[in-house]
Amino acid sequence: MFLHNFKYSLKTLLRNKGLIFWTFAFPIILGTLFNLAFSDIENKETLDIIDIAIVNNEEFKTDTYFTESFKVLSKKKDPNQLFDTKYTNLSTAKTLLKENKITGYLLFENNDVKITVNDKGYHETILRFVVDELSSQKEMLETITTKEVADSYKSGNLNVNYEKIYQDTLNLINNTTPKLNNISNSNLSYTMIEYYTLLAMACLYGALISMFVTNKKIANMSSAGKRTSVSPANKKTLLLGSFLASYLVQLLGILILYLYTIFVIKVDYGSNTFLVFLLLMAGSLAGLTLGIAISTVLKSNENTKTGILISLTMLASFLSGMMGITMKYIIDTNIPILNKINPAAMITDGFYSLYYYSTLDRFYFNIISLLIFSVIMLFISYQGLRRDKYDSI
Repeated sequence: MFLHNFKYSLKTLLRNKGLIFWTFAFPIILGTLFNLAFSDIENKETLDIIDIAIVNNEEFKTDTYFTESFKVLSKKKDPNQLFDTKYTNLSTAKTLLKENKITGYLLFENNDVKITVNDKGYHETILRFVVDELSSQKEMLETITTKEVADSYKSGNLNVNYEKIYQDTLNLINNTTPKLNNISNSNLSYTMIEYYTLLAMACLYGALISMFVTNKKIANMSSAGKRTSVSPANKKTLLLGSFLASYLVQLLGILILYLYTIFVIKVDYGSNTFLVFLLLMAGSLAGLTLGIAISTVLKSNENTKTGILISLTMLASFLSGMMGITMKYIIDTNIPILNKINPAAMITDGFYSLYYYSTLDRFYFNIISLLIFSVIMLFISYQGLRRDKYDSI
C-alpha cells in the first residue's frame, strides 16, 4: 500500500503543470532575470571602494585593534581594499558627509563606535556590517587576552609579554572563531545574496507541493480526500507515502535549480557541497511542513490557500534580502526576531555563514532552527487534523 501510494503521489505531482511551473520553471526564470540584471555588477573583479571618514580623536588613536584593522582594510592597491579612509576631526567629517563626499563617518566615543550615514544603501550596509564584525571580534579578543594575562599572573610570571599574548590570541581567533573569510576560489560578490534567497524561495515553494498532496487527503478539499477518509487503509502510511513523494519532487526541483545556477549562471557556492545540500534538504523540509500546516489549518479553497502561500513565500524572501541585502540588514538590526523565525532568512543566513565564516557554529544553528521550524509546523498540522476529526464527530 505504501509503495502504491508513493508511486501514485509521484505521478500526480509530476503531471500537475501548475506545480511544475512554480517549483521547477519559475525559480530558473527568476534566476536568469537576476543574472541579466546583475551581469554588469558580477563582471567587476572587486567591490567598489567605499569613501569613509574616521574622527581621529584620542580614543581612536589608542584603540590598536580598530586602527590596525582600518589600516589593512584601507590599504591602497590591495585586492582586499574595502575603504578609502580619511582621518579627520568631527567638524570636517560632518562637512564631508553633508557634501556627499563620503558614505559615512565613524566616531569612537565612550568605548563605542558610532556610525553616521545619510542613507541606507548598499555601501552604508557594508560599513555597518564591517564595524559590527570588528566590534564582535574585538570583544572576543579582549575576553581571551584578559584571561591569558590573569593566567600569567597566577603562574607567578609577572613579566607579561602583552604583544605575544595579543598575537597568540589573534591566531587563536583566526583559527577558531567566526570571522570574515573567503573559502571559495573567487571573491564573494555582494549579489550572491540574491541567489541565496532564490534557493531559499525555491525551498519554500515546496509548500505548494505538500499542500497539493495534503488537500488530496482531506475530505472537505477533494473527492480523493473523501475516498481516503472512508478507506480502510492506514492513514499514516498514506500520508507518509505522499510526503516522501513530495520531498523527492521538491529535492529534484532544487537540484535542477542548483545545477543551473552553477553551470549556466556560474554562481560559486564554495567548496562545501555536502553542507550546501544539507542546508537545501533542511530548507525543503521546512517548506514542505509549512505547506502541510497551511493546508490543515486554513479553512479555504485551494486557490485561496495557494495565493496566501505564494504571498507568504515572497514576503519571507523579500525580508531575507531578495531585493537587496539592505533589507536583511535593516531587519537584523531593528527587528532581529523577525528573521529568527523566517525560514527563508535561516536558509539565506546558512549560505552566508558557509561562505563568510571559517567555523560552522552559525551554519548548524540555522540547520537546527530549520528543523525546529519544521517540527512546529508538523505540530500545528497535527492539531489542525485533530480539530477536523473532532468537528466531524
